[in-house]
Amino acid sequence: MKIIKYAYLPKPVKKESNLVNESIKFPKVMVILEDGTSLGILDSKQAINEAYNRDLDLVCVAPQANPPVCKILNYSKFRYDKEKKEKEQQKNQKVIEVKEVQISPVIAEHDFNTKLNQAKKFLSQGDKVKITIRMFRRFMPLLDQALDNVNRFASECAELGTTDKKAVLEGNTIQLLINPIKKKTKENK
Repeated sequence: MKIIKYAYLPKPVKKESNLVNESIKFPKVMVILEDGTSLGILDSKQAINEAYNRDLDLVCVAPQANPPVCKILNYSKFRYDKEKKEKEQQKNQKVIEVKEVQISPVIAEHDFNTKLNQAKKFLSQGDKVKITIRMFRRFMPLLDQALDNVNRFASECAELGTTDKKAVLEGNTIQLLINPIKKKTKENK
């Protein structure tokens, strides 16, 4: 028997998407300074020399434009600001999760209320709730009762969430998705 050992490799370095200095291969580029003033259309070699004379870098910010647009700026500061902005955007993102609540067609009233409170808690936190009833063979005669339970569950959650469509039997499962109602804040008004 052969034992294989795995070495932990470092994470791959992210490839830079911007063209900088000598990696700019366009014959002519539109050159803009850091403060926004335009130097006009120059040869790329002439633009690189202009950037070096100012102790800065030539960064291609719009390679698909005709002619490509390049800025003369401090590349390390530009990259730092770009990474900082991306991290800020990731921090502000709200990940909406789908929480599943399983009930039975013959669920007792107390159990129903417990599951309902759990679903309301999820909706108030901003998560979607999926109500699921598994219809085993012995429960198939109780299909109407199961649909009534799902609809009752959805109507009880109406003040915190809305449904897009009615619950239907798909295979041997009844499912219904409840989306949380977005709260109006001062920012949304």
